Amino acid sequence: MAVDADELRDRVREFLTAHDPQRTDRLEFLRARFDAGLAWVHFPTGLGGLGAARELQPVVDAAFAEAGAPDNRPQHNSIGLGMAAPTILRFGNDEQRRRYLRPLWTGEEIWCQLFSEPGAGSDLAAVATRAVWDGTARASGARRGGEWVVDGQKVWTSLAHQARWAILLARTDPDQPKHQGLTYFICDMTAPGVQVRPLRQITGEAEFNEVFLTGVRIPDAQRLGEVGQGWQVALSTLMNERVAIGGRAPAREAGLIGVVADAWRNNPDKRTPGLHDRLLRLWVEAEATRLTSLRVRQQLAVGDPGPEGSALKVAFAELNQALTGFELEFLGEPGLAYDDWTFRQPEFTDFAKRGPGFRYLRARGNSIEGGTTEILRTIIAERVLGLPPEIRTDKDRPWKELPR
Repeated sequence: MAVDADELRDRVREFLTAHDPQRTDRLEFLRARFDAGLAWVHFPTGLGGLGAARELQPVVDAAFAEAGAPDNRPQHNSIGLGMAAPTILRFGNDEQRRRYLRPLWTGEEIWCQLFSEPGAGSDLAAVATRAVWDGTARASGARRGGEWVVDGQKVWTSLAHQARWAILLARTDPDQPKHQGLTYFICDMTAPGVQVRPLRQITGEAEFNEVFLTGVRIPDAQRLGEVGQGWQVALSTLMNERVAIGGRAPAREAGLIGVVADAWRNNPDKRTPGLHDRLLRLWVEAEATRLTSLRVRQQLAVGDPGPEGSALKVAFAELNQALTGFELEFLGEPGLAYDDWTFRQPEFTDFAKRGPGFRYLRARGNSIEGGTTEILRTIIAERVLGLPPEIRTDKDRPWKELPR
């Protein structure tokens, strides 16, 4: 029998009776919540969920928030929660699911993403990081028990300076076309040969890193999916990433539109009819994007993310850039004062708690990270609108023969 909203509320009440959030250690509380199936309610029983409908998650989250219970700090582990977890659930084996999902959800283990490279950003399938098999394959072709030796460089890696694990896309067969010779791994960020270097941004912070992999040994037990299936696994990750970035569905006037609206209300002397008209248009666009996000999340209740998430991510990026640009123009000279250009590696970036200058500069990256707007528009054209695909001459050629 399917779990409904009333039953979930009852389960939360029973859980809180047994685990008083004011008297229970935070980590102990989160582990118990996971074990009770109240972490991701749509995940299977035993993996943090109850097999309930995905849209019921806000019911559980609201009940815990009302009780003052600790959350799992999703902003500190956005890649793990939004990208690694759904990929492990779909492509991982039972052992991998049991090993990684619980400490991922509780925040005990932070995750990062080793996808992009200096020569493979928008064209992700062109990655050159190599994973070479070191072991004896069984007669059946299964490789479980051996290791892969990985060499290469990744870039723009958020949270690499904090991460315990990484989702890694590497080339295992250069003789195959670029989309077919890839394999997907879970990489231990503490393993010998992993070097993380910060990349300081124009904001002064180093949210991102470059990661060098030199002779890194990855057990085959940490492979997700089959050998050569890496592109299919990576696509699932990317679809989840775009929904995670662009598909947030906060309350009305939450996020940047709320920050800009507050600035308008608090500075009546700076208002003009023209700016008022622009702000109203941005407010309507923000609300339309929020409601569309809700619709996409409802669709996710019956399946995996599709190309529609790309449209949400494009809308999110363009809206953020328009809002931060409006805020600077509206505030004038005071908006140009930069709050803090100190070099640091933050756990996460909170737009609302920084100044307008920071928000304006940081929003420039929204149309690059998580898939460039140009690439996402191509996905929308081909996979949503059904337009003819772009002509590609490299799709069927062996990767080793492609110019780099």
